[in-house]
Parts: sequence; C-alpha cells; structure tokens
Amino acid sequence: MSKAQRPSKICPVCQRPFEWRKAWQKCWDDVVYCSERCRRRKNTIKSIEI
Repeated sequence: MSKAQRPSKICPVCQRPFEWRKAWQKCWDDVVYCSERCRRRKNTIKSIEI
C-alpha cells in the first residue's frame, strides 16, 4: 500500500490525524487512539471537558 493510499483517522483525545500502520493491519477497524498515551488519557480528557 503506497503512502498516498493509506487510510487515516482522527484521534478523539488529541484531535490529530494518524495513518494506518502495518502493525494495525488486522485490527484497523478497532483502532481508535493514535497512541498508548492517548488511550490512557481518554478518561481524563472527558472529565476536563464537562
């Protein structure tokens, strides 16, 4: 897959776009966060916004 054809998503925590990685090849539909750090911070961000 060329770089131009890679799908991307927006991280709900940091609001940054992130692209498909080979490590996520089998589970891309389940990937929500761009990094482990954002995955850990998911609950703290929601409490700050409210």
